[in-house]
Amino acid sequence: MLELRDVRVVFDGFAALDGVDLTVPEGELRFLIGPNGAGKTTLIDVITGLTRPASGTVRFEGRDLAGHKEHQIVRLGVGRTFQTSVVFEELTVLENLDLAASFRRPLWSLARRRKGVSDAVAEALERTGLQELAERSAGVLSHGQRQWLEIGMLLAQRPRLLLLDEPVAGMARDERERTGELLTRIADDHTVIVVEHDMEFLRRHASAVTVLHEGRVLVEGAVEQVSADPRVQEVYLGRRTDAVGK
Repeated sequence: MLELRDVRVVFDGFAALDGVDLTVPEGELRFLIGPNGAGKTTLIDVITGLTRPASGTVRFEGRDLAGHKEHQIVRLGVGRTFQTSVVFEELTVLENLDLAASFRRPLWSLARRRKGVSDAVAEALERTGLQELAERSAGVLSHGQRQWLEIGMLLAQRPRLLLLDEPVAGMARDERERTGELLTRIADDHTVIVVEHDMEFLRRHASAVTVLHEGRVLVEGAVEQVSADPRVQEVYLGRRTDAVGK
């Protein structure tokens, strides 16, 4: 579904991504981890067209994304969340979802008041468990509920690839668990890439992991394989060596 080859991004002489190769098959729940500054968010920005690489290729379902604008990539079936919330607090949950789903409707139709709830919006409400909050203002939602609404807004756009940037940051334990269950269900019929720092969350829910370090792929594989890799322990999990080098 997604293939990056030799992707390089340079900011003021600094290589934020330095020859990254990444392949994500359809239906996978892939976690992307690494220390701060490893290039995780930059990689998501490249996939979604927010940042253009200096070199390399990005292909989604066989289509080269070079030269595509952000909204065009969304229409191709790629959706993302950001580290900061983008919900409209003055609108209800239902209105936020309907607005997200409206990007596929003709511009002239947006001025008309819609009757009923579209299938895409109804499905997003059901999958995120927000049906009972549909008429509630987004501004009064808990942190976890706002995150689920953002995921629901992506689902309402009917993407095939979802890119989630730290979706459980700041959540309570029960909210993290519910979010993990939600992502697992979504991965039944979507491809999902999650940027995350919560290692407990990763171990419970990831099907595959890619570790970035200094703009390069350090290692990738199953959770157990990646966690046991000495290079990952050194740069990310905090392994220490004693004074005699054991």
